[in-house]
Amino acid sequence: MSYDRTVRLATTDLDTAVAAVRRALADQGFGVLTEIDVTATLKAKLDHDMEEYLILGACNPPLAHRALEADRSIGLLLPCNVVVRRDGDHMLVQALDPGTMVTLTGLDALGPVAEEATARLDAALAALSAP
Repeated sequence: MSYDRTVRLATTDLDTAVAAVRRALADQGFGVLTEIDVTATLKAKLDHDMEEYLILGACNPPLAHRALEADRSIGLLLPCNVVVRRDGDHMLVQALDPGTMVTLTGLDALGPVAEEATARLDAALAALSAP
């Protein structure tokens, strides 16, 4: 089962990629609430070197509210994490497929929320892959 939506960016620079991702998400009503630099954390805590890997905690409050009204435990599955990471000489942007919420819970009430979230995430990802 595929659970991600992924695009490959033309840029190879993390800062440029993150700025573009933030803009694309904002254009679709998502705010970035958190930022986790996985690379720096693993280096600091484990002295482990890895490729650039950043997790942005993105939220669209109206969609999150609708999902939480359908199921209070859905916070565990909200498609909030957006990963920006290096893959060889490219940068990837990945987001959880919102349909996963419906598939895993079996709650039909989450269907419309997942559909709208998918449309918004797809629009943001498409904006990133546009020339």
